[in-house]
Formats: sequence, structure tokens, C-alpha cells
Amino acid sequence: MPKTFEDSRTYVLGDPELNLIGNRDKLAQWRHKNIGPAYYRLGRKIIYRGSDLNGWV
Repeated sequence: MPKTFEDSRTYVLGDPELNLIGNRDKLAQWRHKNIGPAYYRLGRKIIYRGSDLNGWV
């Protein structure tokens, strides 16, 4: 199965590639409900790993 995201890359909110799985508000709702892809917080910045996104998709 082809990968949607690059495994070695990190994605931050605002990256257009993240719109493939949901807009900014949808991602925030998923983070709040703990049902979306794994994410990491660096200060106030939300970071998604490409490998985590591929695993979730």
C-alpha cells in the first residue's frame, strides 16, 4: 500500500498535507478526545510524525 505521508518527515499545523486527513479544527477535536493520530507538543507547537500519520491512516 502506498504511503500518504513521508515517514521521515515531521508535520506541523498549517502544513497543507495535513488537510488530507482533516482541517485544523477537526484535528483539534481529535486531540481533545484522544481519537486522532499520535502527536507531540513542543511548547505550543503541535507536531505529527509522518510514520504515525501513515499508521493512523
